[in-house]
Amino acid sequence: MKFAPGARRYAVPLLVTAVPGILFAPPVGLALIALAAGVLYFYRDPDRSPPPSGVVSPADGKVSVIREEGNRIRVGVFMNVWDVHVNRAPVGGVVEDVEHVSGAHRPAFSKESDRNERVHLRFEDHTVTLIAGAFARRIHPYPDAGAEIQRGDRIGHISFGSRADVLLPPEYGRADLTVERGEKVRAGETVLVRK
Repeated sequence: MKFAPGARRYAVPLLVTAVPGILFAPPVGLALIALAAGVLYFYRDPDRSPPPSGVVSPADGKVSVIREEGNRIRVGVFMNVWDVHVNRAPVGGVVEDVEHVSGAHRPAFSKESDRNERVHLRFEDHTVTLIAGAFARRIHPYPDAGAEIQRGDRIGHISFGSRADVLLPPEYGRADLTVERGEKVRAGETVLVRK
C-alpha cells in the first residue's frame, strides 16, 4: 500500500512511543498502535485507473456542491475522515498558478467553508481548489506552476477532513453533469461531466 507524503511524520512518533507504552502501560501502548494504524489508514494512497474520457472527480467522498458561477459550473466533493484524501487532476493540462489563500477552518460541508483556507491550482481552462475543513490544518499541493499534469494524476492531499472543488472548463454545462448532490464518487475514476 502506498501512503501520501507526511504519513511517516505522524505515524512513526506514535509507534516509537508505543514501544515503552507496551512495556510499562499496555493499554496506552495499544492505544498508540491503534492511533498509528488510523493515521496510516487516513494517508493511504491507492492506485486509480481513469476512464478513457470525461472530467473525473478530484476527490473521494460525496458531491456536496453543484452550482453555477457565471457561465461555469463548480462541483465540490466533501471528504470525511474515512475517505482517501489524496486528490487527483480532473482534467489534464499545465498548472499556470498555485495560490494559497489563508482563511477560516469551518466544517468543509457547510456554506461557511467558502471562506476557509484553500489552495487554488489554476489551469488554462479549469481550476481545482483544495479546501481545509474544521480539522484539516494542512493542504499539500504537489505540482508547482509550469508542471504538466495528466488526467487522474495526484495533485495533492489535505490532512484530516476537507473538500475539493473543480471549476469546470466553460464548455461544460449542467446538462453534461453525470453526478448529483449526495452521490458518492472516487478520485480519478468517477466521471463528473461528459460531452
